[in-house]
Amino acid sequence: MSTLSVFLDVPAAQKLEGSLLKTYKQDTYSKKMFLAYKVCMTQEGQPWASFVVHKIRQQIAQDPSLNYEYLPVMGMKSFIQASLGLLFGKHSQVIVENRAGGVHTVGDSGAFQLGAQFLKTWRGDSQIVYVISSQVEQHGLIFQDMGFIVFEFSFWDSEQLCMDPNILFNLVKGAPDGCIFVIGNIDYCKLTQRQWTKLMATMKRKRIFPFFDIPYQGLSTGDLEEDTRFLQYFISEGFEFFCSQSLSKSFGIYDEGVGILAVVALNNHLLLCVLSQLMNFALALWLNPPTSGARIITSILCNPALYEAWKLSLKEVAENIMLIKEKFKEKLRLLGTPGSWDHITNQDGTHGYLGLNIQQVEYLVKKKHIYVPRNGRINFTCINASNIDYITQSINEAIIFTKGSGEKKVSSKSIAPKLE
Repeated sequence: MSTLSVFLDVPAAQKLEGSLLKTYKQDTYSKKMFLAYKVCMTQEGQPWASFVVHKIRQQIAQDPSLNYEYLPVMGMKSFIQASLGLLFGKHSQVIVENRAGGVHTVGDSGAFQLGAQFLKTWRGDSQIVYVISSQVEQHGLIFQDMGFIVFEFSFWDSEQLCMDPNILFNLVKGAPDGCIFVIGNIDYCKLTQRQWTKLMATMKRKRIFPFFDIPYQGLSTGDLEEDTRFLQYFISEGFEFFCSQSLSKSFGIYDEGVGILAVVALNNHLLLCVLSQLMNFALALWLNPPTSGARIITSILCNPALYEAWKLSLKEVAENIMLIKEKFKEKLRLLGTPGSWDHITNQDGTHGYLGLNIQQVEYLVKKKHIYVPRNGRINFTCINASNIDYITQSINEAIIFTKGSGEKKVSSKSIAPKLE
């Protein structure tokens, strides 16, 4: 007897990502290349992991004293404390005054899921969320599903080929009072002290609540403190805020998605109230967070020798990325590739915009089998000694052969026009 399915009216969801990778895998060309991996890659084309991680994994696996009981709802206390020390500095004002805390979260988006749930419940008057980063993020979908009105923007100016802080300034200036700003990679804008002062004064006057995103501390500049220095500016000005700290990329444990939702409040009493409510939401969302990734990270952060070794590995990765970008730019210059390529080395981090238009990107994909996202933002750690010549020659060819079909370089398909 046939029965009508209760899922009969459920359509297939629109695919958010993965089609480029799927096309790449189906390509039979022997020299095909994929430049859009999310993870940091080694020169051998494998996902990078700090060498100390391998050492700790083995120690944990062979430790017979470990207790595999469920963690508390808040998570592993030692992991949270170590993560907060990494984020703010062990002797930071908020740590000393005991007004910074956190909840152990799951995956790269767990902190946003938890934070959005809290803000929807306890800041019901704040219905508008601005999401701004160096690229289009998935966080907006989380807030949208919670019923917020979401506006998404990118710092990247595809006309000037740079990260433009004026985009953020104009958004803050025009935003309604009491709204929420989810801000990622703000350090890429390289604001001056005067610009920071101006930005914070406007945000404070308009009662804008900041929700920061720190997805790969230490991999932007190679300096852990420099990558989060801007947080100290907001602390010194008396801001309360949330911060998503994802630690998977910084340690190279991509399969152990782990991090914290950090909370900064005006005093310890307010902090404890917020954390108690967050625990209630965590109870409904995932009940107990996993331990494996947290154990690895805590073991490294709490051991001075391992911590220094890990810091050194981050610095080496950041230096290698900058070296790759320098070589990349120089090879394009020697080829006589039209245009200026200073924007390649002016960008921090593992990923950056090539500054190519849609026609040039399509040429690379279809003619040269080099798979690049439509916005031209690639993972520079995918480039190594064995493929850099082919990639730069192909880019040179793409620009020359598509000349006239789109002269202007475009590196980001903005979801909203640049505000003047």
